[in-house]
Amino acid sequence: MPVRTYEFVQVDVFTQTPLAGNPLAVFTDARGLNDGEMQALAREMNLSETTFIFPRDAATESREGKKVRIFTVEEELPFAGHPTLGTALHLYASESNQKRSVEITLDLKAGKIPVRFTANPENAGRNRVDGHVLGEMRQRDPKLEIRFREKRLLASLESLLTKFPRNGRYSPCRLG
Repeated sequence: MPVRTYEFVQVDVFTQTPLAGNPLAVFTDARGLNDGEMQALAREMNLSETTFIFPRDAATESREGKKVRIFTVEEELPFAGHPTLGTALHLYASESNQKRSVEITLDLKAGKIPVRFTANPENAGRNRVDGHVLGEMRQRDPKLEIRFREKRLLASLESLLTKFPRNGRYSPCRLG
């Protein structure tokens, strides 16, 4: 089996201080990796999340956004805030100043998520991003899924809540 190499970077999200914040591994070109390999790499990174960027031609990326997949050590996620902002920030910082867009759209399993950047004007001419840029995203309304074991837990909780008397602070509620 041929040896393959994949470049990754580690970024610190939600901080201006190196080696602080929430770390994120970003594989910058994941073409050729399958689901199992991405899961194994995320497990090996052992961070909250690891992202994988799948570069596409410029016209597709302009229309559809940058294709990105997000994995935890256990599973793939359709969306998560920290890896979305961190990956978009890496892409923003990787562009030259002349080509740098104020908005980068990520094409995630959950859909397209735009991330808008505002640079600190004191540092606008710098070629790197080191905590002097603000990234803001608009995400879709959350879609909650209840798995079987959670449904049983909610049913038990509902049963328990109906047994408590109303005392002005707590009252029974209907779940589901």
